Amino acid sequence: MIKDLHSHILYGIDDGSKTIEESIVLLKKMEKAGTKELILTPHYIENSKYNANNRSKEALLRQLKKKAKEENINIELYLGNEVFFTNNMLDLIKKGEVKTLNKSKYILFEFPMTRFYNNSLEVINQLVSNGYIPVLAHPERYQEFQKNPNLVIEYLKSGVLLQGNFTSLFGKYGRHSRKVLKLYLKNKWICFLGSDTHHEVAYDNKKLEKMLLKITKDKEYTEELLSKNFDKVINNEDIGIII
Repeated sequence: MIKDLHSHILYGIDDGSKTIEESIVLLKKMEKAGTKELILTPHYIENSKYNANNRSKEALLRQLKKKAKEENINIELYLGNEVFFTNNMLDLIKKGEVKTLNKSKYILFEFPMTRFYNNSLEVINQLVSNGYIPVLAHPERYQEFQKNPNLVIEYLKSGVLLQGNFTSLFGKYGRHSRKVLKLYLKNKWICFLGSDTHHEVAYDNKKLEKMLLKITKDKEYTEELLSKNFDKVINNEDIGIII
């Protein structure tokens, strides 16, 4: 069973699914692969075409839920965003432009792939001091962490939680991403997993679980990664300090 924290199948508003028909095809494939619950996290990139506000996203979610029910798809759908790092993330949340994960205190965000901003920790501290829990998407993909994996420690100490793309373990983003994610899993620095699905579904629940057990050698931690920590987000409960 997979509970997926990160996906781009809310159609027509980012570089993921383009139509409701494509979303339904993807949901059927995800259900077959073992996905039971899913957070839709479309990109929000300020001053770009990927900037649908919460009202627009909620309308699309209602339509997708209705269509999924008609197609007998048994995946519970929730709403969030993957926010591209910006200095005013807190303002965007308060103004109703971006969505926390299922209206919780957890906010999913991403950095540029090739560099970090000098004030990134300052912005993160602002979020944390206002009661939000920042969740960094796919840390294994950033060049800075690939060059120096331990650089992530200062972000963990600031209160950031990490969401790895489990498709990295299947080689989707290359050997460097796979290596970093395996290291972070062994250190138990990853709290959540997500598919980051855009247009394809290339994973299997049983294969993924076996892979995680082999890497972590910890059944309880594997269950946290696949479902238990996801449940805490949905229910707006605390995960606890990682490091």
